[in-house]
Amino acid sequence: MSRVIIITLLRFFLLLFIQVFLLKNFGYYNLATPFLYILFILLLPFNTPNWLLFVLAFLTGLTVDAFYDTLGVNAAACTVLALVRVLFISVTVQRDGFDNEPEPSLGIMGFRWFFFYAVILTLVHHTTLFFLETFHFDEIQYTLMRIVLSSVPTILLMLVYEYIFYRKKER
Repeated sequence: MSRVIIITLLRFFLLLFIQVFLLKNFGYYNLATPFLYILFILLLPFNTPNWLLFVLAFLTGLTVDAFYDTLGVNAAACTVLALVRVLFISVTVQRDGFDNEPEPSLGIMGFRWFFFYAVILTLVHHTTLFFLETFHFDEIQYTLMRIVLSSVPTILLMLVYEYIFYRKKER
């Protein structure tokens, strides 16, 4: 197997292990729950075909749903996340840059781009997840508070993860 596939598989299992066994019970009164597993979808290589991206996103969300007993809410949110990822990358990264940049990581793309990328995609994922979970607008303030308060630790954990596995861009 190629090196990229092995690294991607290891990242998948590591992030799911952290999410399911460490972060599942970590939260603040059901308001701030970090969802670090979405970093797997964010860090997939640029040259991943769209059909494979959507399948991997759906299966990742479905795996988390199996451990969280959430009946497909994470799978739907991850699929929406994959769609927004495709749109975001097509708008912000030039096509000819894909050959030189293998993946959208902090060390390769730079802090500012990666931070903006992580914030936008995390907010999209959390908005989809929490609105599908509540499925009504009666408690919109509570839902918006959950989106914001869950996004902050998620993004912080993403940055910590990226700095732990920081790899400078090779020129």
